[in-house]
Amino acid sequence: MDNALADWVYEAESLTATERLAACLAAWSQPGTVLALDGDLGAGKTAFSQLLARHLGVLETVNSPTFTLIKEYEGRLPFYHMDVYRLSLDEADDLGLDEYFYGAGVTVVEWASIIKELLPPEVLHIYVETVSETGRRMHIKGQGEPYVSWLSALKKNGVQGYESI
Repeated sequence: MDNALADWVYEAESLTATERLAACLAAWSQPGTVLALDGDLGAGKTAFSQLLARHLGVLETVNSPTFTLIKEYEGRLPFYHMDVYRLSLDEADDLGLDEYFYGAGVTVVEWASIIKELLPPEVLHIYVETVSETGRRMHIKGQGEPYVSWLSALKKNGVQGYESI
């Protein structure tokens, strides 16, 4: 994602602030929610995924699926955590990702730009940028509904009062 095209930029000065965004997005999540995460190594993609999973009611430990590619967890909604860093586009295409993207749960794809051609037309892109030891800047772009509405609410209210969407 070109960060200049972000619809909204969230400044998270700490992991607690990152968790506020994750809690907000988890509250709004519904079956078929797809979050596409990108950012440098160590920027916090997995940490964000763990926080989102916690707020979806996942009780298991969520860790990076780098070598297993896809991990599935149970919560308020099923949580599908993908890491496509080590895949080619052709390899990813053979995995049948549509079953996850259009399934009953929430899908988070780390390194999503690698498979951008395979992502559904409705997706929330988040680019995580490291700005300090604990600070992150999240460049967020919504494609389609409900993500355009989510971003409209975030622009208006920030991560406060997110239950109202």
